[in-house]
Amino acid sequence: MKFTDLNLSKPLLNALADIGITQPTAIQSKAFSPIMAGKDVIGISQTGTGKTFAFLLPVLRLWKFTKSPNPQVLIVVPTRELVAQIVEAAKQLTPYMNTVIVGVYGGTNIRPQKTALEAGVDVVVGTPGRLVDLLEHGHLRPKDLKWVIIDEVDEMLNLGFRTQLRNIIALLPKKRQHIMFSATMTEEVELVIREFTTFYDQIEAAPSGAPLENIKQFGYAIPNFNSKANLLELLIKADSDMRKVLVFAKTKKMADALYERLLPNFEDALGIIHSSKSQNNRFATVHKFQEGTCKYLIATDIIARGLDVSAVTHVINFDLPDTPEKYIHRIGRTGRSEMEGISMSFVSEDDQPYQIEIEALMDLEISMLPLPEDLELSDELIQLEKPKEYVPFDVHKTKRVVPSGPAFHEKKAKNRKTNNKIRRKEKMQLKYGKPIKKRGKKKK
Repeated sequence: MKFTDLNLSKPLLNALADIGITQPTAIQSKAFSPIMAGKDVIGISQTGTGKTFAFLLPVLRLWKFTKSPNPQVLIVVPTRELVAQIVEAAKQLTPYMNTVIVGVYGGTNIRPQKTALEAGVDVVVGTPGRLVDLLEHGHLRPKDLKWVIIDEVDEMLNLGFRTQLRNIIALLPKKRQHIMFSATMTEEVELVIREFTTFYDQIEAAPSGAPLENIKQFGYAIPNFNSKANLLELLIKADSDMRKVLVFAKTKKMADALYERLLPNFEDALGIIHSSKSQNNRFATVHKFQEGTCKYLIATDIIARGLDVSAVTHVINFDLPDTPEKYIHRIGRTGRSEMEGISMSFVSEDDQPYQIEIEALMDLEISMLPLPEDLELSDELIQLEKPKEYVPFDVHKTKRVVPSGPAFHEKKAKNRKTNNKIRRKEKMQLKYGKPIKKRGKKKK
């Protein structure tokens, strides 16, 4: 099938021709007809399968110009990076359409976003917290809204956005079409979907958790942080094919520790992004990684959902994620657009239960490789790896009594409430050395 076989308008076909895309992906071809028919659609699709165009193309085909300044399309996503990515994708599809697209997200000044919305907008892309603020204060007026799109539903729940999603839906008109995409369909995701819509078509481009065909998966059994860092340095220096490497750490602190460890050897070729980094820093780092200035990027799972970087040669799981679905998302950053990719996982003893769950979900074993002979293994643990001291709470333990001084203390003389009134006679005695008597008036 080609895009010309779909019921797309000429402006959209021209835009696709400019981009150089002629063939829809599986999720794009499956989603097009039910969305065009006005049905609520739930799409289950892995990273890198073209989900963004899967919902943008049919919605932009249905969109019609109106004089109203209020938006017709609302797209809710979990991260700022994903806002920027979808806004850019929408602009790529609309150079021949009179469509105004605005992205809104927290962590930045809200005033320019208010001004942009009040000037008139057709498509709004935003993160849940900022959208709630704009809706509640009347800067985003949803009365003309026709389409509500929620991308990365499972990640929304992982980030604790369930309450914000409910608040957004409560402020929207009842008559609307829902389009939702998720990498996985868990019980929790299904419960959230049913809060929005009861009757929907579910489309699936690939079984949830299925391994991506273009990705070779390898693993190393390795004990701790220092040994893993040594292995990563060794692999990067030995393999010239590792031109664009995405390294995943399970926490922000672990990502920072790895960055500090590798920085002296890689300097400008190394970057890091996570939710504690500023917006400008994150955008600049991703841009450098996309352009190839930064060859090795350390990231956390939260930020990974907003990354749309082409030609990633390798994905390194410095730590295995705590859920197998996250692993699928991680490795899906490589092997895109029919290119081959490589995934390497550093598996410590603590990671082994996660490896078993990942392999069970994929129904595929990760090929474990022997450690390089010249690898330096370390027994030293960093502070993040050391077990935290646990002090049990004893309910019967008596509270230590600290001896203290008396409850009252002597006041300063000036603060004492005593009768310190001095008579005039005494004042004069102190001043002149003798009492001064009042003289009566002279009689005439």
